[in-house]
Formats: sequence, structure tokens, C-alpha cells
Amino acid sequence: MPKKQKSESELNLKPATEEEDIFEVNKVEEEPIVKMRDVQIAYKVGNVQRIVVNHLNLDINRGEILGLVGESGSGKTTIGRAIIRINKVSGGEITYNNVPISGKIPRKREKLLKTKIQMVFQDPGDSLNDRANIDYIVSEGLRAYHMYDNEKDRLEKVEDMMAKVGLRSEFLSRYPHEFSGGQRQRIGIARAMIMNPELVIADEPISALDVSIRAQILNLIKEFQQERKMTVLFIAHDLSVVRYISDRIAVIYAGKIVELASANRLFEAPLHPYTKSLLTAVPIPDPKVEKKKKILVYNPREAHQYSKYDPPELVEIEPGHFVRCDKKEKEKYEEELKRLGDSLNA
Repeated sequence: MPKKQKSESELNLKPATEEEDIFEVNKVEEEPIVKMRDVQIAYKVGNVQRIVVNHLNLDINRGEILGLVGESGSGKTTIGRAIIRINKVSGGEITYNNVPISGKIPRKREKLLKTKIQMVFQDPGDSLNDRANIDYIVSEGLRAYHMYDNEKDRLEKVEDMMAKVGLRSEFLSRYPHEFSGGQRQRIGIARAMIMNPELVIADEPISALDVSIRAQILNLIKEFQQERKMTVLFIAHDLSVVRYISDRIAVIYAGKIVELASANRLFEAPLHPYTKSLLTAVPIPDPKVEKKKKILVYNPREAHQYSKYDPPELVEIEPGHFVRCDKKEKEKYEEELKRLGDSLNA
């Protein structure tokens, strides 16, 4: 079972006055913006509890784009929704700026958190209210948290945000069904960014879009991140897309992180067999090479011989590069890195 959640006194949490922001009071620039420690997330189906994520330990560094990659059902969206408190955490702890945000928290803290973290959802059609016009949708957060001075200020903020996402201000009186998929996703991004969040969770924001539109949406997210120095958790199943946008990539399988490294290093020196299988699924632009390439299929029972006396753990193989393995596999991966280094130096 996951470790018991620490109390706020054990975390040395600094109290905030009524006027102060508890997340700002406890913020440390050099530390990760989000820390997940021994997190367990489970769903109850009838009388059976199904554990989707178990003993998850993950840090999201301040100002980075962290790519979270895995197949459908691996738990990546569940993790994103747990951070924003849509999904409940059944064990362990999540902190934001060193302040606990999992489990039961004060109502004031939960309200404040919604101004700090925003989410861009996978399907722009389902995530927008078809009965509301674009003006209402984009400014919904501003209205809910009174983040404007007067009606003129609110409208100026909405029109400015519409321009930033590449949409005209005359679209504000229209409704979501009048727009294309790419335009609806821009509206979803505008709705999130107008809150000026510190952290954005982008849950497969391009998977429902045409290939021709995907690069535009990726560039838009990257521009906002660089301009505002914000943090992004970018969830996807396509490694080629994640490499383009991410600083680091975490590969998840069956609710566990199996490999974590910088984007370039993960492609240069993939170690875990599941990471290698994902990489072989990335399309190659050259038809001749694509036809000859061998697709690797990951089978955990064949790939590993774990024992209860030496269970696998996420270990640091080289600085900044973590792999889930036992002691025997660790030695194998270290040899693999050494051979790779020798071949690059040759």
C-alpha cells in the first residue's frame, strides 16, 4: 500500500494570512512545481477496486514541458486529472509549490488552485458548452474568480486572448458548433490561457485534429509556454510529437513510469524495452526505410525476469536518465550505455 500522506506540519508548510496566497508563500523557485509521492489512483467497479496508478513518484520541474507518453489505458490522463483534482487520489500525496493538493483540502485552497492550474482537453467538441457563445466560454474563469475590473476590462482581455490564439473578435458571438476542430481547440486553449495559469495540463490536445492542424496547435502551446515561462504537462501517445515539444519525456506503462530522460537522450539511448517498442512505431518519412524497419512488440513476461527478492525500481542510470529495472537489468543497461558511448566516440 502507498505510504500514509504527510500532515501539513510534517511538511513544514508556512501558514498564509487571509490576504496571502498560500502557494506563493510556500513556493521555492529551485524546487519542482508538482511533486507526486507514492501516488495511488484506483477506480471501484462494483465491489472490485481496480488500481490504475500505483506507487507513482514523479516531479514536474518549474518552467519545463514534460511529455507523458504511453498507450491507451496506461494511466497518463488519470495522472493529469488527479493533479487538477478531477480524479481522487486513494493513496500517497501530490503537492503544488510544496502545498498538499490531494485528498481533502480547505475550500479556499481548492478555489485558489483553479486559478493556478488549467487543462486543455483532448476533444475540443466535448469540452466546450454548445449552448454558450465563445465570449461566455473564454471568459467563464474570469467571471467565476472576478479576475477583471469592469466589463470593458473583461472584454479587452477576451479580445486580446482571441487575437493571440489566431481568432477574430467577431467570433465571440458565435457558438462552438460553428467552428472547425482546430478552431475549437484554439478556443479551448484561449479559455485556459486567459487565466494566466502557472501549470497547464494538455491532455492529448492534437489527437482529434487533422494532421495539417496539429503543428499549429503545438506551436501555439509552445509560444505561450515560452512567453509566460509556465509549466506544461503534455500528455500524448505519439513519441515523435512529444519529442518536438518536450524538454523531458516520461514513458508510462500500466500505471508505472518505466523510463524518464531528456527528450534528446531518450531518442539517442532508449533503454527500457517498452520505450524501444514505442520508438519503432514512430513513422519514418523514407518509404524504403519504413518498409524495412522491424516493429518491436513489448511483452513484459518475456522481457523481464523479476523476482520478489529483487523487485524493479526506478533508478538513475546516468544523470537525469531514469529506468525501471532490477539489479541485473541495471548492469545490462549500464553496459548498453557504455557500448553506445564507445560507438559515438569511435
